[in-house]
Amino acid sequence: MHPGTSVAAVVCAASVLLISNGCLSMAMVEDKITALPGQPPVSFAQYSGYVEVDAVRKRSLFYYFAEAELDPATKPLVLWLNGGPGCSSVGVGAFSENGPFRPSGNALMSNEYSWNKEANMLYLESPAGVGFSYSTDPSFYGGVGDSMTARDNLRFLEGWFAKFPQYKGRDLYIAGESYAGHYVPQLAQRMVEFDDKEKLFNLKGIALGNPVLEFSTDFNSRAEFFWSHGLISDSTYNIFTTVCNYSRYVSEYYHGSISSVCDRVMSQVTKETSRFVDKYDVTLDVCISSVLMQSQSTEQLNRALDVCVEDETMNYLNRKDVQKAMHAQLNGVPKWTVCSSVLEYKQLDLQIPTINIVGALVKSGIPVLVYSGDQDSVIPLTGSRTLVHRLAKRLRLNATVPYRVWFQGKQVGGWTQVFGDALSFATIRGASHEAPFSQPERSLVLFRAFLASRPLPESFE
Repeated sequence: MHPGTSVAAVVCAASVLLISNGCLSMAMVEDKITALPGQPPVSFAQYSGYVEVDAVRKRSLFYYFAEAELDPATKPLVLWLNGGPGCSSVGVGAFSENGPFRPSGNALMSNEYSWNKEANMLYLESPAGVGFSYSTDPSFYGGVGDSMTARDNLRFLEGWFAKFPQYKGRDLYIAGESYAGHYVPQLAQRMVEFDDKEKLFNLKGIALGNPVLEFSTDFNSRAEFFWSHGLISDSTYNIFTTVCNYSRYVSEYYHGSISSVCDRVMSQVTKETSRFVDKYDVTLDVCISSVLMQSQSTEQLNRALDVCVEDETMNYLNRKDVQKAMHAQLNGVPKWTVCSSVLEYKQLDLQIPTINIVGALVKSGIPVLVYSGDQDSVIPLTGSRTLVHRLAKRLRLNATVPYRVWFQGKQVGGWTQVFGDALSFATIRGASHEAPFSQPERSLVLFRAFLASRPLPESFE
């Protein structure tokens, strides 16, 4: 090799691996997945591996990337983030919701409603300590919060674009759910600030599913949801809403000062709603083997719903042959888990609203979609709708699309409303907290319309 010749250049010259903007980087070659154990044949490329975000504390974030099924060079790039905080976007998002495969026994089955039909899908396990992402400095895990997570996610994207230079300048969207209502807006804000100095990101919009945007409004909408769906009694609802609401209870819990009244109210709510009802989808049966776990699975395919998909995903991602195929490693943990067993997240960050950041993004012209699976009692649609309406009023945005139904095929897919040019709200009918799991086809219709900046269907297709 000539002293001035890079290894990547030699690989390209020897292998004649070409892309539209040049040859494949060595990092891409090393991260390419030949095939996942048990997967059906596919036409698209898959990659997974690590991007270092802190060389001093040896912190690296793990990703899984599925290129679009057709014409990946012309399709946008979408970064997907799950919430928690501390739950895996690979295990939940990619393998339980909108990725190309679902685990089934010892094999993988194709997800016919995968979002990589419309986009190049990038799933990130963040922050370090989640899934296969890690820090070799265990002290990092104590007290991680929103600011550090946003900073590391930005560094990840910088490093990922260095690995995948052909995606620089590509239309980029960020989507996520639940606590990603904190992750996504804060990352988007940092990206906008970064681009003011050095243009790297072509951010075209963000989508937030059942998101935590304002703690008090989101959490206190649970009482009405429980009562309206028959999960709690009239008397408990009255006490719940007058004596001790969720935001007060959580605040007292984190400050170590729970009042006896609050404690009794919450015990009664827990008793009446029952541990055998999935709070993330109150109409859905539960997986008996998972019902006592901290994290509940809420993913299924149409009516043949696999309520034990979380168990199957854990089994699959803990297989040594799967970890080898994905270039993954367990660092400082005995096994891969859906939600982190080592991370101590700053729970008080939960109470810092991100709805104002969403407003700033809308004002800057970044389209924002807030959508809600309407069977979720954890972050109910009523709270999200209230926050979107308040934001529209504060920004003086008129309703450009009145509240109306939208369709998937010949059925109502949900309801929607649009304010101005950049703020949208939609529900997904019959969907859980993790909407692409329980209503995959309707979620794909919503996703497709969002990417195309097109109204949701208002008549039969």
